[in-house]
Amino acid sequence: MANFLIVTDQSSDWQEYFPSDQVVSVDHYLNMDCKQNQTSVQVVNLCRDYNYMSSGYYCSLMAEARGHRVIPRVMAINDINQPFLLSSELLKFNKFSTQSDQINFKIYFGRTPEKGLEKLARHLFEQFMVPVINLSMSQHQGQWQINEITPYPFQDLADQEQDFFIESFDHFSSKIWRKPKQDKKYRYDIAMLVDPEEKMPPSDAPALKRFLRAANRLGMNLETISPDNISRLGEFDGLFIRATTNISNFTYRFAKTAEKMGLVVMDDSESIMKCTNKVFLTELLQRNNVPAPQSVILQRFDPQWKSKVIAELSFPMVLKIPDGAFSRGVVKVRDEQELIREAGTLFAKSALILAQAFMPTDYDWRIGVMNRQPIYACKYMMSRGHWQIYQHHNSGRVSSGGYETFDLKQAPKNVVDIAVKAANLIGAGLYGVDLKEIDGKVYVIEVNDNPSIDHHVEDAFLGDLLYDRVMTEFLRRIQMRGF
Repeated sequence: MANFLIVTDQSSDWQEYFPSDQVVSVDHYLNMDCKQNQTSVQVVNLCRDYNYMSSGYYCSLMAEARGHRVIPRVMAINDINQPFLLSSELLKFNKFSTQSDQINFKIYFGRTPEKGLEKLARHLFEQFMVPVINLSMSQHQGQWQINEITPYPFQDLADQEQDFFIESFDHFSSKIWRKPKQDKKYRYDIAMLVDPEEKMPPSDAPALKRFLRAANRLGMNLETISPDNISRLGEFDGLFIRATTNISNFTYRFAKTAEKMGLVVMDDSESIMKCTNKVFLTELLQRNNVPAPQSVILQRFDPQWKSKVIAELSFPMVLKIPDGAFSRGVVKVRDEQELIREAGTLFAKSALILAQAFMPTDYDWRIGVMNRQPIYACKYMMSRGHWQIYQHHNSGRVSSGGYETFDLKQAPKNVVDIAVKAANLIGAGLYGVDLKEIDGKVYVIEVNDNPSIDHHVEDAFLGDLLYDRVMTEFLRRIQMRGF
């Protein structure tokens, strides 16, 4: 369970607020016994000055060296002063009106009293994780742009600002002041992110319960959080994402925020970025000589795209939108007329789409890979009368084929080896590699971050051992943070 420390230049800086023995001076913090094994500590660095070589800078630097989770992190301190990071694209998050051509306001732990700027405030805090930010913007020819983003010392807040500051701080770190639970104490806390509204989640309810039990067996607390709980990330040592990932949805934002706070994250934001884009994966596999279906990347702005794909692939062929999941955004085209129609639909969603050779099989292999090692092997059968594992009906109903789970030793060695090679190109996270086996040859279809782990499916051979392995990897990574 995370312990909180509030670090200020002097303990007296906090005297305007409610007393707490968790407030220490920066001198006290820097001189703490670093040999104490207290890695599960959240440090809120409220020093006046974060400039290079200042006490505030060293506070964050030493916190990271000690394995403490700190805001702001040293990287954030450096980044917030880089002009190239200030993008007017951030303003797409907001709808606000003002009679002035300039606006200056403060952001307190991701919150602001300024109406219409709440989303921008939250986004900037997630980007930099600086407790108090002063933001200056101006309007030119009807377009708003960010002029300056700087940390602001809480010690200089006016009386009317202090109430909102402490309310925002309390909102961010409510676990500090919450009465400690009386139940069993765990060494570490992990947040498991799920979306209660998701119709096809990567893990069903029985599997989620087994992850929880596995964490408990290892002395860790696993707590389910929802997409509305991003402000609670500071309570945890790790984040386990069990919602379908995408760059454009909340999962990527959670991963980035958790990483900035020093949490162990599975899967990490880089894995999400790489795996959720089939165009990137195609280029990556080709460059590294990993066997995959013959593929052509089509560009919406290329007037010759149609002749290019017809010259390289024969009908029928498969078109894919880059970030589809669970067989969504994947269509088979049988002739030139269908190609033009379906490509037009997909081009409306993405500037690039992928065309692949159609390779029908009765099943796909799925090899689970974690920390560069295979952990399970499954066969997924095609949906009855269909060429994909998942069939999306016009009624909204989704049907799928059967499955068969194997001991890894029973799976073909070339299937496992190529799956591990493909996954290792992404990273050391948790992946599911889909492959086709045709006439003794193996082809990688895609590498999925955040792969499906359902009860009685992926765990059918290993049982609880599969959940233990995933949670053990979390424990190993959390314990390694201090080294």
